[in-house]
Amino acid sequence: MKAYVFINVGPGRVAEAVSQLGSIGGVRSADTCWGLPDIIALVEAADMKGLQELVLNRIQKVAGVKQTD
Repeated sequence: MKAYVFINVGPGRVAEAVSQLGSIGGVRSADTCWGLPDIIALVEAADMKGLQELVLNRIQKVAGVKQTD
């Protein structure tokens, strides 16, 4: 199951967040954007529960991440 996650980070934190996101299993890509969101990540998990765990327990805990959609 694949999903796109829109990620907003604090000022000056985009490069650091993209680097950290790239090291998380299940994050297939993390690309910076001009404007909002700051980052769009393509993520993949076996099922909806796996996606929820990935976003809530891994992506949202990356330093500088303020919000995910």
